[in-house]
Amino acid sequence: MARDPVLTPTMAASVEQSCLSFTAQKAARAIGRRYDASLRPTGLSNWQFTLLMMLVREEPPTISALAQHLATDRTTITANLKPLERRGLVNVQGDAEDRRVRRVVLSDEGRALLTEAYPLWQEAQEALARQLGKVDQDAFRAAVATLTS
Repeated sequence: MARDPVLTPTMAASVEQSCLSFTAQKAARAIGRRYDASLRPTGLSNWQFTLLMMLVREEPPTISALAQHLATDRTTITANLKPLERRGLVNVQGDAEDRRVRRVVLSDEGRALLTEAYPLWQEAQEALARQLGKVDQDAFRAAVATLTS
């Protein structure tokens, strides 16, 4: 029978230094805070901005397609769409061919707000890119894509 390990501060430090999950969560929070601060004048969070940008498509996406594209579940997408719908930024409507399928349409108000938010996002994007400097950002995105595909 295996013995339970004796937990030590050295073990905890090792987890903190080597854990990919901890590192990714820490980076996500730090990056998210930067975008949130930049987008604050629009009243959008970083997540809301991203969700709205995913609606700028030739054909309005389904809730399922949004969930898959954003690596989350339908329930999370539905919950996050409600405040955007209340603000008049999106409309959730049945598909023309299959009323059971729900499509998310960016409203004119949503498009106008994204037009206002985009330059703020660009500034945050450029500031983060400058701070990262020599870090290979394409390699970073490729690594994330490997994990989310």
